[in-house]
Amino acid sequence: MEGVIVLIVGAGPAGLATAACLSQFSIPYAIVERESCSASLWRNRAYDRLKLHLAKEFCELPHMSYPVDAPTYIPKTLFVKYLDHYVERFNIQPKYLTSVESSTYDNDEKCWSIMAKDMSKCTTVKFMAKFLVVVSGENNAENIPMFPGLENFPGDVIHSSSYKSGKSYSGKNVLVVGSGNSGMEIAYDLATHGANTSIVIRSPIHVMTKELIRLGMTLAHRLPLNLVDKLLVMAAYLIFGDLSQHGITRPKMGPMTLKSETGRSAVIDVGTVGLIKKGIIKVQGSISKIKGNIVKFQCSKRMSFDAIVFATGYKSTANMWLKVI
Repeated sequence: MEGVIVLIVGAGPAGLATAACLSQFSIPYAIVERESCSASLWRNRAYDRLKLHLAKEFCELPHMSYPVDAPTYIPKTLFVKYLDHYVERFNIQPKYLTSVESSTYDNDEKCWSIMAKDMSKCTTVKFMAKFLVVVSGENNAENIPMFPGLENFPGDVIHSSSYKSGKSYSGKNVLVVGSGNSGMEIAYDLATHGANTSIVIRSPIHVMTKELIRLGMTLAHRLPLNLVDKLLVMAAYLIFGDLSQHGITRPKMGPMTLKSETGRSAVIDVGTVGLIKKGIIKVQGSISKIKGNIVKFQCSKRMSFDAIVFATGYKSTANMWLKVI
């Protein structure tokens, strides 16, 4: 059994930041991570062209800035390098390949009892901690919705976490399901690599430029969110025009308020909207069913595809082991 003041579960950016802040106050902690490295989502499950969608001033971890010559929007490789320097600077030593299996709070002892599996040794490790910090994130288990017939689709079916580049899809008919930032950017990447690309857009979305989001986050410190939202929506309309004719509708709630109240982010356009307007990327509605390589949409349209990429997000697995009384 290992006794600690604080146990941190997850060695992604949030977990590393928590560890660094605790070390600044000389508070003892342990940090466990089920993968074999820190920030595994960024290292192993992010597509090649990915950059941070927010300007660097909003994405620094505590107590360490980016290099002065870093670009405004940090690419994946540079962000991973930054995290490696962060781990080294604060001497963060995660216990890798350690998966938490259960946790309970002892009201009598006023502490957490955590059982974890050391996957490298196939042994069980017990931790006792006064405080438990769960930062394993919402993005740790792939979410692929099941449509009738999907199990018999003969082509490639992958989650966005496995997507790297559109190079291998040139000339193929590819359907992207999901219109968040990953889905829209993957659709753009596929199209620019010569794939015949369609994207399912089911829900209203705000489409912004990265500069508009940067402006909105800056103004939000000084102005009411509803006023910031009005400015952003007006500016987005001037830039993109009315997108409803292309199958993209806007939510009733403004982009900043939507993020604040629901956690849903605006889509930051990387060029996808321009390709949609030109008809290079085709917008489809909800999927009804799949038969062989034919996808039937709820509008009764049928199209054949060679591959389907699900950019349908993730779900947290913490609720499987976190017991709160």
